[in-house]
Amino acid sequence: MTRRDAAALAAWTALMALATHSVVRYRWWIVAGYVVVAAVVVALARTARDDADRSAPRTGAWVPSAVLAVVGLVHLTVTPFSYLDARALSGVQLTLGVASIAAAGLLLPGRGASRVLAGAVALVGAVASGALVVLGDPAPRIDVWVILQQAADATARGESVYGRQWVGSPGISDAFAYLPWTAVLSAPGRWIAGDVRWAMLALVVVSALAVAGVGRWRRGAVAAAALLLLAPGSSTLVEQAWTEPTVLVGLALWAWLVRADRAWWSVVPLAVALASKQHVVALLPLLAVWPRFGWRRALAATGGAGVLMAPWILADLGVFWHDTVRTMLGLPPLRFADTLYTLVLNETGVQLPLPVVGLVVLGVLGAAVVTLRRHPVGLAGLLTWCAAVLFAANLVNKQAFYNQFWLVGALLLLAVAASAGDGAVPRLSATVPRGRPARRSRPGGPRAAASAPPSSSGG
Repeated sequence: MTRRDAAALAAWTALMALATHSVVRYRWWIVAGYVVVAAVVVALARTARDDADRSAPRTGAWVPSAVLAVVGLVHLTVTPFSYLDARALSGVQLTLGVASIAAAGLLLPGRGASRVLAGAVALVGAVASGALVVLGDPAPRIDVWVILQQAADATARGESVYGRQWVGSPGISDAFAYLPWTAVLSAPGRWIAGDVRWAMLALVVVSALAVAGVGRWRRGAVAAAALLLLAPGSSTLVEQAWTEPTVLVGLALWAWLVRADRAWWSVVPLAVALASKQHVVALLPLLAVWPRFGWRRALAATGGAGVLMAPWILADLGVFWHDTVRTMLGLPPLRFADTLYTLVLNETGVQLPLPVVGLVVLGVLGAAVVTLRRHPVGLAGLLTWCAAVLFAANLVNKQAFYNQFWLVGALLLLAVAASAGDGAVPRLSATVPRGRPARRSRPGGPRAAASAPPSSSGG
């Protein structure tokens, strides 16, 4: 594991500890902590290099176990937000804490095949804690759960989820503010087991498997997958039915297929992610300028997302626009969200104008695109940049909450897993199209990379 990976795991741990403590609590020092972590993530992105960078300083193989042990202590000492009674919540904390510490021990260097056991322990801990919160809180008092439950019922009847009134919602009651594939991906939990949160838990598990696959199941990748399953605050994410798992599963499968040199196939899960939540579009410019994916595939993914959303758009464009755009823009500031937007609002009473927020996001995105064009990076570097862009967007958002920061953290873990898998096989060439053999150089010329497997070029 490189020192950059160790720094990324340290940043992730700090981010998730802060995010867990932030629900539902505004503190200026939490915002300050987010800013420090964001600066670290940007620095990590700026220092990223291409895959299998042998010059990167290495650190101890014990780091993943140490991080998992710290996460276990966070679970045991930081009480997450929940509607469960004190006894049930203590059981959830104990389950996650013990699973984290056990996985840490199994991942210590020199334990051979314990990676499989560590992954199994993390999986059991995540599923058990998820089951405890779903069964212990059968009707959470949050609009997201109410809306997704009723959206699943409407979808089962072949009705649109847009332009509806949601019965009993404690928040939004007249709009489905997400893109339609959030409803599609969460609905099976309601149809099969009576609650959309079972689907959210399943999506996290699938995402964790993809994380491990991106890192070719090496120790660092298994640790990253275990951390995703056992993240501080993960029980709150499942209990509240927050929808970021519908995005992460698409991005994680995209990364796995790219790592497997199936870049065109990766267009499919990326299209699903784009059709699930609006902010994924901010990552498209980064993917478009990355040579191993390229603008053609980015365009194809955009078109695919359009096709996936077409039935709802064509049914009533005006209603779709109202729910997914006008409603989102018109949401009031969340005063207990820990962002720079709410810091300015809570401390001075001033609401930042939308153009200012937009300029900040576009500025960070533009800087990321320029940097990626000038300094080629591998999959790990690209994912770190994706995390940095979404982190910046969250910090100026008027409603960013634990779930948005959880997604940033998940992308950091994906980057760590991608780094763990670098060099496991000969590095792919970004310039030789699939199916075309590399030319041998003439005597005395540059050495041809004929032995390296070809890679898809973004073009």
